Amino acid sequence: MAETTKARRRPRRESMSRVDTAWLRMERPTNPMMITGVLMFAEPLTLAKLRKVVEKRFLDYSRFRMKPVEGPTGMHWEDDADFDLDWHVRLSALPGRADQKALERFASALASSPLDKTKPLWQFHLVEKYEGGSALVARIHHSYADGIALVQVLLSLTDTSAHPEKGKPLAEAWLKQDGAKVAHRVGAVERYAKLGSKMLEKGMDMVQDPSLAGVLAREGGDIARELVYALALPDDPPSLLRGRLGVSKRVAWAPTLDLEEVKAVGRACGCTVNDVLMATAAGALRDYMIERGEQVEGLTLRATVPVNLRPLEHARKLGNHFGLVFLDLPVGLGNPVHRLEHVAECMNQLKTSRQAIVAYGLLAALGMAPTAVQELALELFSRKATTVATNVPGPQQPLYMAGSRIREMMFWVPQTGSIGLGLSILSYNGKVHFGLIADAKLIPDPQAVTRRFRDEFDKLLYLSLMGDWERPLDSVAAEAMLG
Repeated sequence: MAETTKARRRPRRESMSRVDTAWLRMERPTNPMMITGVLMFAEPLTLAKLRKVVEKRFLDYSRFRMKPVEGPTGMHWEDDADFDLDWHVRLSALPGRADQKALERFASALASSPLDKTKPLWQFHLVEKYEGGSALVARIHHSYADGIALVQVLLSLTDTSAHPEKGKPLAEAWLKQDGAKVAHRVGAVERYAKLGSKMLEKGMDMVQDPSLAGVLAREGGDIARELVYALALPDDPPSLLRGRLGVSKRVAWAPTLDLEEVKAVGRACGCTVNDVLMATAAGALRDYMIERGEQVEGLTLRATVPVNLRPLEHARKLGNHFGLVFLDLPVGLGNPVHRLEHVAECMNQLKTSRQAIVAYGLLAALGMAPTAVQELALELFSRKATTVATNVPGPQQPLYMAGSRIREMMFWVPQTGSIGLGLSILSYNGKVHFGLIADAKLIPDPQAVTRRFRDEFDKLLYLSLMGDWERPLDSVAAEAMLG
């Protein structure tokens, strides 16, 4: 009996996947590896109700009671014997007018502050008296799960009505399939993790001897060619969006767009919603860079874009199951339609490539690689992009948490290596929410970018309504502002 009791008290352990280990080890003082999100409620939410939701639903995912621990065979998850919910769920207040600017400053400070590594790596901060309701800032380390899975986790804390039927969970998952079929078609992901180790080793050699690229491409087939392509990409060009990073982050979010209007623009030009939004983001960055005196004509920047490799039926599983692709952001094109066409063409090419699954294999390889190799690979790949960009489709109906309606929601992705800029797009309840996180040294005023998002979209919307894609930009901007 005593032995049984002792066994029950032994902390649970779970092995940590190689990809999750890679994200854990990417932590830097300049880039904390955590996903930060904000939920804004139309009605006040009390701390007692929030705690009840967290205990009943969030902690139903047992891993959130665990912390990462390094053992002789690598990283693993282990129960926190001193787990204290009061440390993880906190009450906060905003100074002054408690408006959006104050909440952005509060979220910025949290996004700049690493989580305590001696505890499970997550926290919820409830902000009272925000614009007649409340706000909730959530921070969860990337090693627990990717952004797509964590959005699903947060949605599982909500209901579709203020007074839901007892025991009735959210039935629908809003997870895009993206590359899940690709992962299934090209074979088991584990095989690519093993191949990633071999290709990573050769790839690091290729940095020293570029002539090896041809050998890799001839010997390794399609997968090797994808890796060679990624390694051979030139570094992103210098710009005010790249530079030495500090330890402070700044976050901001834009006024929402109407999702139906975004879809209308997509239909008019034969593009996807994602194409339209990424082209709009490129236009906002272009205008901001020009205002700060940057020469942008002909300039193309890259974004690393996550592609989901998780099958729909695995929506509740944690862990990181995504690959990365490089997307062009043509900030050097002045015509918004030409920017959209460029983004759409690049997106179409990426859909037929295996870049995402190759990147997943490389991340798995990095999770087991020596620290020196990790540092070199991370620096090598992060130099090839200026920003991280992600678009997560959310539920198109109002949601409630503990009876309080969620008015708006936003999240920000972490940046890796030397990248200091992140673009986040989230659709919810018929609206599109656009957010920006940036290193304070690079973009001290992210609101100056987010406020341009509406104007850039209006140009595309006006052109699509008029059906005249080659109108001079001056007249387009003037007429769009006049409505």
